[in-house]
Amino acid sequence: MGYECVIVEIGDNFVAEITLNRPESLNTFNATLAEELDRALLELDADSRVRVIIVKGAGKAFCAGIDVGDFAGKSVMEYRDWIECMENPLVTISTLKKPVIAQVHGVAAANGAGLAAAADLATAGENARLGLTAINVGLNCVGPVIPVSRSVGRKRALELLFFGDLVSAGEALDMGLVNRVIPDADLETETRKWAAALAQKSPVALQIAKKAFYSVADLGYHSSFEYMNEAFARLCTTEDAKEGIDAFLSKRSPVWKEK
Repeated sequence: MGYECVIVEIGDNFVAEITLNRPESLNTFNATLAEELDRALLELDADSRVRVIIVKGAGKAFCAGIDVGDFAGKSVMEYRDWIECMENPLVTISTLKKPVIAQVHGVAAANGAGLAAAADLATAGENARLGLTAINVGLNCVGPVIPVSRSVGRKRALELLFFGDLVSAGEALDMGLVNRVIPDADLETETRKWAAALAQKSPVALQIAKKAFYSVADLGYHSSFEYMNEAFARLCTTEDAKEGIDAFLSKRSPVWKEK
């Protein structure tokens, strides 16, 4: 089965690449992209030609979050199903046997920042910016903050969640959100070189190490997503959520209703 919103390529050095391919929308998540990314991750994890997976974005950005074009008019249960679909890939990465490296350029915002944090490792171009920006449109990144908090700790995660600011690649490196910052011109080459070096390690040792790490470090991870998705679904039915999205789409300042 082919893909509409992602590109999947398998190299000859045991490294596969998944490219988020909605450049005209800054690779924002819609249902198709989310489902295809999830499927591609699972298919590559089962492919004997692959030992390491790189996730990157086409065009100007890694991923600017979730496409809110079809936000309006859902019930609580529909919002829950919708956001669960968007965040399934973030959960799936922790269940894969093989390491996943996020290659971040441009902007990684909201669910895009969550995807970068959920990846086992991450590189970033020197001009990349990352952040949990949904608070700026009357929502919040309660799903993406789960993997972000496991990378940067509670205080920094809450600051990102509450203020919605984008931080520079250097700041992201300092707080542990990415592993390496690389000149933009070299990001593709150096990330692939790093992935190829990782692919030369014992596949079994890597798989056992990854499974053991998440089994110990992330107890309650899936339960946290379930709780946060329920909270997000309820948030989506509020007046401020509707106002924030309408203001964003209308390119005006929101007038919060506080309800």
